Amino acid sequence: MALLPVSVIVANWNGKPWLSRCLDSLRGQRYENFQTILVDNGSTDGSVDFVRRRYPEVQVMALPVNAGFAAANNEALKKVDTPYAALLNNDAVADARWLSELVGALERHPGAGFAASKMLFFDQPDRVDRAGDAYTTAGAALLRGRGAASRDYAREEWVFGACAGAALYRVAMLRDIGLFDEDFFILYEDVDLSFRAQLRGYRCLFVPGAVVYHGGASTIGRDSPLSVFYGHRNLEWVYGKNMPRGLLFETFFQHAIYDILSFLYFIPRGRGKVFARAKLEALKGWRKTREKRRKVQGMKSVSDSDLRRLLDREISWKRLAARRKRGGPAVVEGIGA
Repeated sequence: MALLPVSVIVANWNGKPWLSRCLDSLRGQRYENFQTILVDNGSTDGSVDFVRRRYPEVQVMALPVNAGFAAANNEALKKVDTPYAALLNNDAVADARWLSELVGALERHPGAGFAASKMLFFDQPDRVDRAGDAYTTAGAALLRGRGAASRDYAREEWVFGACAGAALYRVAMLRDIGLFDEDFFILYEDVDLSFRAQLRGYRCLFVPGAVVYHGGASTIGRDSPLSVFYGHRNLEWVYGKNMPRGLLFETFFQHAIYDILSFLYFIPRGRGKVFARAKLEALKGWRKTREKRRKVQGMKSVSDSDLRRLLDREISWKRLAARRKRGGPAVVEGIGA
C-alpha cells in the first residue's frame, strides 16, 4: 500500500542550538514519504545558513521578520499540496515511529480530523509533558497528563485538541475551518484551531505511539512577561470567539473565578501588571473577536451538549498546589510554546 505524502513543518526563531536534534530525528523517521519545511522567523543566529548547509533536503522558507508562530506555520500551510501536514517544534525530538504512528491513526479513523502526539519531557523521558490538550469549564486550556508517568497514557483516546508542537492535521480540514489565527502571534493559537475544529465536527485523536521528546518553552520561557501576556490575552480571545452562547452562560462564573485566581497568583511573582495589560488588550480587541465569533458560530455543526462532554471540570486550586509543590506549569500554561 502506497504511503500518503506528508508535509512536516518546523517553525524556527533563533533555534539553532536545538535544530540538529530536531532535524536529525526527522532524518531517522521510518515513514519515508514526507517533505520537511523549515519556516524561519527572521532568525539572527545563523539558523538559515546552518540548515541549508547541513540539511539540504529541507526546504527553507526564510521570513524577513519574526511574524510569530501562527503566521510562520500558515506561510507553509498555504503552500502544501499533501493530504496531511505535521507540525513539529524546533526543540522537539521525534521518535523514529512518530510520523508513521500519526498517519496510521488517521488512516484507521476517517472521522478524526487531526491527531495529538504523546509529548514527553526531553530531560525526563518517562514523564508526560502533554498528552493532547484539554479545555476546561472555566474556559482555559489544560496540558493533559502534565507530570504523569508515560505508562499512564498508553491508549488511544478522543481528546479536545492537539498541541501544535507535535501534531498531524488533515489539510482538507484546515482548508475548511481556516488556518491559525495570526492575531494570536504565539500561544493558544492551537487551542483556538482545536476549538474551531471541534465546533465543525472534526474529532481529535491522541496517539500514544507517536512520541516526541520536548525541550519545553525553550524560545519564550515559562512565566516570562511574554508568555504571561500572550497566554492570558489569547485565552480570552479563544473563549470569546469559540464558546457557544448556551455554554457561555454556564461557564462564565467559573471563567471569572479562574481569572481572579490567576491574577492573585501572578501578583507576588512580579507579573501582575503584565497580566492586567493582557486582559486590557483582550478587551480592546473585542470588536474584532466578535466579528470572528459570528463566522465561527455560523459554521458550528455540533450540539452544545456534544461540546460540553469534551470539557474537563476546572479545579484551579489543584493547579496552584501543583505549581507550588514542584515548580510545574503556571495557573495558565502557554499552550503551543
